[in-house]
Amino acid sequence: MSVRRIRLLGDPVLREVARPVEDVDEEVQALIDDLLDTMYDADGIGLAAPQIGVPLSVFVYDVREPEVAPGALVNPRLVETNGQVKEEEGCLSIPDLREIVPRAERVVVEGLDRDGHEVRLEAEGLLGRCLQHELDHLAGVLFIDRVSPLKRKMLLNKWSKRESDTSAARAM
Repeated sequence: MSVRRIRLLGDPVLREVARPVEDVDEEVQALIDDLLDTMYDADGIGLAAPQIGVPLSVFVYDVREPEVAPGALVNPRLVETNGQVKEEEGCLSIPDLREIVPRAERVVVEGLDRDGHEVRLEAEGLLGRCLQHELDHLAGVLFIDRVSPLKRKMLLNKWSKRESDTSAARAM
């Protein structure tokens, strides 16, 4: 188990469609442990394997609500959606940027748990939003792709300024 480097906007792995996991073995379980360690270290509520440079269909979540246990999903798929809500989102791969993003109000997601057993999650609220966000990562989609073109342009401009400020600070 270890904390891995989170890939940032601009890294091509974030735009790849994740490959399905063929077998939930010790290697995949170690990946899940690394994802959890990295997510907790970054104070996130979800993290997908592509965000640490591994293009496999795996993500972890922990929305830090007492009634919702942390978990991992392997080869997850969205099987049902209902309603729509708009809430603010951010992303560990695009730090310091947040925007209102429309998502389904309620979702049903199926996949495998860390032991390879089939699971079905019915979720709404923060967990529902988190599951949708992480599913997007597995499809190469970022939350900025879900906002209007004008808002996306503004976010990308903020990101570019942040990156150039960070580069300038490192050069000093």
